[in-house]
Amino acid sequence: MFVSRGQFGRTEESELIASFLDRAALDGSALLIAGEPGIGKTTLLNEAADAAAAAGFRVLRSEGGEFEADIAFSGLNRALMPLLGTLDELSERHRDALTSALGLGHGSTPDLMVVGTAALSLLRHAAKTRALVLLVDDLQWLDRSSAEVLSFVARRLSGSKVGFLAAVRAETAGLFGRGTVPAHELRRLDDASASDLLGAWFPMLAPQVRTRVLAEAQGNPLALLELAGAAGRRQEHPRAEVQGSLPPSHRVQALFASHVADLPTATRTLLLLAVLDGTGELGVLRSSSGDAELLGLAPAERAGLVRVDEENRRLVFRHPLIRSGVIGISTAHERRHAHLALAEVLVDQPERRAWHLAEATMEPDEEVAALLERVAGGTLRKGDALVTMATLRRAGELSPRPADRARRLVRAAYIGRLKGDLRDVSRLLTEAQQADPASGESLEAAVTMSYLLLTDDGDIDAAHRLLVGAIERHAGCSDVVHGVLADALRTLLQVCWFAGRPELWKPLEAAITRLGPDLPDALALYSGFYADPARVAAPALARLDAAIGSLHEVADPADIVGIVDSAFFLDRLGGCRQPLLQVVADGRAGDGSTSMHSALIALSIDDFLTGRWDEADGLLDELLRVSQALGYHMLWPAQHVQALLAAARGDFATTWALADEMSRWAEPRGMHTVRWYCHHARTLAALGQGDFEYAYLQATAISPPGTFASYVPHAVWVAMDLVEAAMHTNRQAEAAAHVTAMNDEGIAALSPRLALLTGASAAIAAPDNQADELFEAALALPGIDRWPFDLARVQLAYGARLRRARSRVKAREHLSAALEVFRWLGALPWATRASNEIRATGRASSRGAALPPNRLTPQERQIAMLAAEGMTNKQIGERLKLSHRTVSSHLHRLYPKLGIATRSALNGALANMQFPSIGHLADDEGE
Repeated sequence: MFVSRGQFGRTEESELIASFLDRAALDGSALLIAGEPGIGKTTLLNEAADAAAAAGFRVLRSEGGEFEADIAFSGLNRALMPLLGTLDELSERHRDALTSALGLGHGSTPDLMVVGTAALSLLRHAAKTRALVLLVDDLQWLDRSSAEVLSFVARRLSGSKVGFLAAVRAETAGLFGRGTVPAHELRRLDDASASDLLGAWFPMLAPQVRTRVLAEAQGNPLALLELAGAAGRRQEHPRAEVQGSLPPSHRVQALFASHVADLPTATRTLLLLAVLDGTGELGVLRSSSGDAELLGLAPAERAGLVRVDEENRRLVFRHPLIRSGVIGISTAHERRHAHLALAEVLVDQPERRAWHLAEATMEPDEEVAALLERVAGGTLRKGDALVTMATLRRAGELSPRPADRARRLVRAAYIGRLKGDLRDVSRLLTEAQQADPASGESLEAAVTMSYLLLTDDGDIDAAHRLLVGAIERHAGCSDVVHGVLADALRTLLQVCWFAGRPELWKPLEAAITRLGPDLPDALALYSGFYADPARVAAPALARLDAAIGSLHEVADPADIVGIVDSAFFLDRLGGCRQPLLQVVADGRAGDGSTSMHSALIALSIDDFLTGRWDEADGLLDELLRVSQALGYHMLWPAQHVQALLAAARGDFATTWALADEMSRWAEPRGMHTVRWYCHHARTLAALGQGDFEYAYLQATAISPPGTFASYVPHAVWVAMDLVEAAMHTNRQAEAAAHVTAMNDEGIAALSPRLALLTGASAAIAAPDNQADELFEAALALPGIDRWPFDLARVQLAYGARLRRARSRVKAREHLSAALEVFRWLGALPWATRASNEIRATGRASSRGAALPPNRLTPQERQIAMLAAEGMTNKQIGERLKLSHRTVSSHLHRLYPKLGIATRSALNGALANMQFPSIGHLADDEGE
C-alpha cells in the first residue's frame, strides 16, 4: 500500500492514492488533487510517482508553466514526449493530428476532439504491456489547448491501464473535465498534525517561536516549514522577515524570494531564464545563458530551491511559488534581457520565439508585430481563439503604423467574439477605431460590430446597414468568399431573421444571387430555411438531412450552428444533439461561447418538444448565467423557451411576465421576430387556460388563417393551435381554410411532428363523420412518439371528440393515455382538462391519487419539502442555486404527480407519502 512519507495528517490521502493506483492498473482512473498553494499537492504528487514506479507503472510527468500558458499544446508536448517514438502505432489520422498539434509536422491542426482521441490512443497503446500513470502539476497554469485535450482523455480512461493524476488550485478544479473528473481537496492540517510536522522537522524550535509559526501558518504545511526555517535565520538574513498579515502562501512566496535574493547573480540569472522558458530543458538553459555555466545552479540546489532531473535533463523547481519568487525579485530590465536571450536560441520554435521577442520589446517594432501575426494564424488553426486574440492584441500594440495596429486589433476582436466576452471585443474595436478611423469599413469590423449591436444594444437597423455596406464594398473580393465574407453573409442572414421584416431580406438575397456558385455550400444550404420553411422543397430537405448526417465532420462551430438553425423549424434537432453538445462543451471550456449560446437554445427547444423539460430548465439556467457573466443583453431566445415551459406547466403568470419582458426589449429595437415568439408563448398559455378567443387572436397575429406568410417561420409551429382555437370559437371556415393551406403547402412532408399536427388539424376541423378516420390516421403515423406533448394534445382532442360522440370506452382509452403523459411532463392544465374529460365519460380519473413517490425526481422532492416548509421560490432558488422561475416550473410539474393543484396542499400530500429510504435516494441522485 502507498504510504505518504512525512505527510503528517494525510492518512486519508494515502489511502486515496493507493486506491487510485489500484483502479488505474485494472481499468483506468483519473483524479484531481485540489488545494491552495503550499498545501502539499506537489509533495503528494511526487510521492504518488514514487509509489507508482515501485508498483511497476510507467510514469509520465508534465506541469503547467505560468509563463508558458500562451503557447498552445506546450503542456501536452511535455506529457507525451517520452511516447513520441511510438507514433507509428497510431492511425494516419491520429498520427497527423498529434504531430501537427505538438509542432512536429506541418498543416492545419484538427479540432481538439481529434487531438484528444489521438492522445488517448497513444496512452492506451503505451499501457497495453505496462500500466501507465500521467502526473500533471499546476494544472491551472497549463495552456488551454493542452488542458482541454487532457480533460478529454481523463474522462475516457475506462477499460485502459492508464491513470491520470493532477494537482490544481482549488478555485479552478471544477473547470477541468467539466466537473466530471473526481476531485479531492487537500485541507489544511489540524492543530495536532501541524504541531507534529513542526516537531519532526524543527525539534529545537523555541516554544514562543513555535507558537507564533503555528498561528501564522494556519495549517499550511509549506508555510509551517518555511516560516520555521526563516525564524532560525532572521538574525543572519534580515530580508527573511515576513509580514504576518499576509496569507500563508504569500508569506511563503516572500520567503522564497528572500532565499533567491541571497543567491549569486549568475545563479539568479539561470533561475530567471529557467522560469521564463517554462520547459526546464537544460539544453535551452545552457544555450541561452551565454557565459554562465550550469554549475552556477549549485547554490540553488544546495538551498533546496531546485533539483536537476538527470533522466529527463530538466531543471525542476521544488515548488511553484519559487518561480514566483524568482520573478518577484527580478527587474524589468533583467526580464527583458532574459526573454531576448531565449528568443535567440529558439529560432526553430517560432511560437515560443515570438512571445519572448514580444516580452523583450518595449517600442513598436513591425518585425516583431508581423512575427506575432503569423504565429496567431497558426494558433487559430490549432483552435485556440483565446491565445490567438491575445497574440493579435500584442501584435497591435507593437505595430508602428496606425493602419496595421488597427487591422490587427480588429482581427483580434473578430476572433475574440468567438469566445463571447463582449467587454474584450468592445475594447479592442474602440482601440482600433482610435488608431485608424477607417478600420470600421472592413468586413471583419462590420461582422464584429454587428455582433455587438445584436447582443448588446440590439440595434437591428444599425447592424443591417453596417453589414450591407461592408458586403457591397467587398462584392468583388471572391478570395474571401469562404472566409470573412461568408461570415458576414451568415451574420446578415441572422439579422434579417431577427428583424422579421421582408424589406431587409432584399440586399441579402441580392448578394446570394450575385455570388451564385461561389457561395459556400453551408451558406447556400441554410439561407432558404430561415425565410420560408413552409415552402422548402424536397431536394432541399434531402440536402439538409445529408448535412445533418455529416455534422460530425464539421469543425467550425459557426457552421454547425448554421446548419442546426436550419433544422429549427423542421424538427431535425434530434440528429444534431451530439455536435451541439460538443459545441456546448467547447464553450464551457472557454472556446466558442458565441456558438455555445445558439447550441444551448437549440438543445433546450429540442428538450421542450421531446419532453425533456427538466433538462431544458438546466440548459436555460446555464445560458442565462453565462449571458449575464459575458454582458449579453439579448436574452429573449432563452426567455421564449422558458415562457413555453411555463405555459405548458400552467405557470401562466411567468409566461405573461416573460412575454412582456421580451416585448419591451425587442419592440424599440425593431426585432419583429420577437413578436412571434411572444405570440407563440401567449397562444400556448391561452390554450392552457381555456381562453380560446385570446389564443386565436395571438395565433393569427403570427400569420392570418389560411396563409403561411413568408419570412414568418413561426407560422408552422402554431398551425394546429390556430385551428384548435378557431374551432373552439366557432370559426369553422377559418379553421378549414388553415387546414387547406397546410395541405397546399405540404406542411406534413416537412417532418413527422408536422405531419401529426397537420393530420390532427384536419381531424379537429372535420365534420363528425370524418373526424375518427382522420384522427386514427394521424395517430398511426410513424415516429410521432418522439413528441410526447404534441401527441398527448392530439389524443386529448380525439378523446374529447369521442366523448362528445358518446363513444365513451374509446374516449377513455385516448384520454387516459393523454393524462398519463401530461402528468409525467407536469403539464398541469392539460392534465386537468384530460381528467375532467374522463370524469365526463362517467368514470372518475385518478386525479386525486398521488403517483408513486419515485416518480418525483430527487430535485423535485427537495423543492417540494422546502416549499412545504414555507420558503419562497426565491429562497429555494438561492438555497439550491436555481433561478426562481426554474423552481416555479418544478413546483407546477410536481403538483399533478402529488395529485394536488396548489402550494397550500403540499404539506398534506407529503405527509401521506412514504418516501424511499436514504439509500434509495442516494441511488436516485446518482443516476
